[in-house]
Amino acid sequence: MEQEAWQILIVEDDERLAELTREYLESNGLRVSVESDGAKATARIIAEQPDLVILDLMLPGEDGLTICRKVRERYDGVILMLTARTDDMDQVQGLDMGADDYVCKPVRPRLLLARIQALLRRSEPVLPVAVENQRRLQFGPLVVDNALREAWLHEGSIELTSAEFDLLWLLVANAGRILSREEIFIALRGIGYDGQDRSIDVRISRIRPKIGDDPIHPRLIKTIRSKGYLFVPEAAADMPL
Repeated sequence: MEQEAWQILIVEDDERLAELTREYLESNGLRVSVESDGAKATARIIAEQPDLVILDLMLPGEDGLTICRKVRERYDGVILMLTARTDDMDQVQGLDMGADDYVCKPVRPRLLLARIQALLRRSEPVLPVAVENQRRLQFGPLVVDNALREAWLHEGSIELTSAEFDLLWLLVANAGRILSREEIFIALRGIGYDGQDRSIDVRISRIRPKIGDDPIHPRLIKTIRSKGYLFVPEAAADMPL
């Protein structure tokens, strides 16, 4: 997708901030529209289907978390949560509701642009090993198709957000190899791991039950202490068909 085609919707009630952000993003080749009313944002996101939504957490009419939850079943684009809070629970809640990423206010325009570009390019992540020619992988009853961007368990479709699918594909494409958080962040976001971001951990916890893994005692996606995450192909192959 060419950058000129990217359509961004900013949902932000601070009109001055929204306009300044719009001007900066448009000056860098993006097409940008603004919505200041949370009560109207859900309908606009679903109707317009922008490539990416910058969604403020605190909004009049309806808050960002509620909007995120409402649109997720009918909107497959990227949601970047914008929050003035630094509370981990707010960030985790946003990810649980289906947000792809979050940034904390105040955010420098150049950093925001870089994050947007990384998120929009994530549909074709740069993998740590040469697996680009692989399109469909199967491990027992689990099938993951990168061309269709869909996954199935026991032939039933698995409901995954775009961010969850990207992470699952990265793991299964590197089955049997430990991926560090640094590698995962670079592959999926184009930025290094800051040592504090919990978004990958939250997504792993959401993916596990969806692919038939035990959230308490996982066998498919294992956390390797001080190293990262490992998809265990042997465990998947042992699952009953």
